[in-house]
Amino acid sequence: MASWIKPASLLFHSFLRRFAGRTLDRIDPLARISDVVVVMAPLEIVSRYDIVADGSDNFATRYLVNDACYFARKPMVFAALGQFDGYLSTFRAFEMDKEGQPLPSYRCLFPEPPPPGTVASCEEAGVLGPVAGVLGTLQAVETIKEILGIGGKLLMYEALSARFQTIALKWDPDNPLNGRNPTIRDLSIHRHEQSGEGCAPSAG
Repeated sequence: MASWIKPASLLFHSFLRRFAGRTLDRIDPLARISDVVVVMAPLEIVSRYDIVADGSDNFATRYLVNDACYFARKPMVFAALGQFDGYLSTFRAFEMDKEGQPLPSYRCLFPEPPPPGTVASCEEAGVLGPVAGVLGTLQAVETIKEILGIGGKLLMYEALSARFQTIALKWDPDNPLNGRNPTIRDLSIHRHEQSGEGCAPSAG
């Protein structure tokens, strides 16, 4: 039975892409959907865009995108899912605040990926579909806010309690990316990291 699941999933997503393309063309003829095959360096890919909306489902990709956005000086609109919850924020770690301190990055929230195997993957744990819909919609709103130059905070959504919570993120001077003594100076660290699949870790 499992043998047809992945081909069927690929076919379904291919259909969704074509449907999304036609719908987007009706809404905004100037908008385009582009397939990106990773044959270029991540930094080169990120540099082609004004804003990066990250919805990756594994830690390795999430940290790579975060670091690439920092070095390419591109804002990252981040969204991640747990089983019944999610996190959303926009990071502009390459900029300074009014006091002259760096703005926080994803690594100020989670400095390093969790050890492999300590966080169940979304496939293993399961994710409530409507939660993904809520976070995807909110991520689209945050992207529009970024285009309009309106800042944001860390938004936490808990589906079981139907509760939203916002947290003011602060720059961590000890974080390894844009802290006072950064240890990450390029993307070479990602060449040796494992896939690190997993749903969103707890921020608490």
